[in-house]
Amino acid sequence: MQTVTPKPAVLLTRRIPSDVLARLESACNVDLYDGAAAIPREELLARVAGKQAMLCLLTDTVDRQILAAGPDLRIVANIAVGYDNVDVAAARERGVVVTNTPDVLTEATAELAWALILAVTRRVAEGDRLVRRGGWRGWALDFMLGTELRGKQLGVIGLGRIGAAVASRAPAFGMSVACHSLDAPPARTGGAPAPVAMSLDQLLASSDVVSLHVPLTSATRHLIDRRALARMKRSAYLVNTARGPIVDEEALAWALREGLIAGAALDVYEREPAVHPDLFPLENVVLVPHLGSATTETRTAMADLAVRNVLSVLAGGAPLTPVP
Repeated sequence: MQTVTPKPAVLLTRRIPSDVLARLESACNVDLYDGAAAIPREELLARVAGKQAMLCLLTDTVDRQILAAGPDLRIVANIAVGYDNVDVAAARERGVVVTNTPDVLTEATAELAWALILAVTRRVAEGDRLVRRGGWRGWALDFMLGTELRGKQLGVIGLGRIGAAVASRAPAFGMSVACHSLDAPPARTGGAPAPVAMSLDQLLASSDVVSLHVPLTSATRHLIDRRALARMKRSAYLVNTARGPIVDEEALAWALREGLIAGAALDVYEREPAVHPDLFPLENVVLVPHLGSATTETRTAMADLAVRNVLSVLAGGAPLTPVP
């Protein structure tokens, strides 16, 4: 009598596109948490037991305790390019592979960064609010003047895949590019002119728009604090599509109130989904709910890559995109 090998057990902490989920279910027994919000920690601790793989999101903290609760885990596939929510060292000690989803979200996140740059410099969100509350009284020569990008400098902090994609679009708006890379060598920026490498202080002091694209580490937490904001031009704008804690939100609200910088646009926050309350009354900040990779194409590709990582590792192969 032929022995049937049981399918590996996989924990999926949030629903993914149905066609990608069907492929995972065809090869694995999937335990799907179908709640509207992030899986509660106690439930994660209980459901990871007996699983060979876990697909999680950046909202799921996978630390030593979670890993210990899942002694059979072979892979943690994070559906995100960042992986600061996973204790990679602890996973490595247990022989658990950790993967992420680089490349597939580069273009979508770069597009959103430019959407935010345009929104804050041309006061798009502020104008939308004005019209909706009935405050517009008609066209005037000096009404809601913004800032043009042509002839200005874009400062990119962190010239990895996404930072390079943002930089490559700058010439279309007539902007020059300065960059500051903390660790990795700068990625290519396509056919665009090479960015000018600067120290962080030089970049902050000379750039008209500063766009953040570094991972969250102990070295980058509150990289943009009161001192950094005070170094920026009073006419400059700050854009963050990386990770929220890179910016000290209390310091940012102070700088915006005091006119130390002209404006800011944030896609990510220190304590998501909470936003520092001092930012809400300010008209010169654009706030969006972590939309960097939020296109149908990109979110599907992220889930697909995570599933392919899981299936490869569970089949005895190598991970496609292991974290360093």
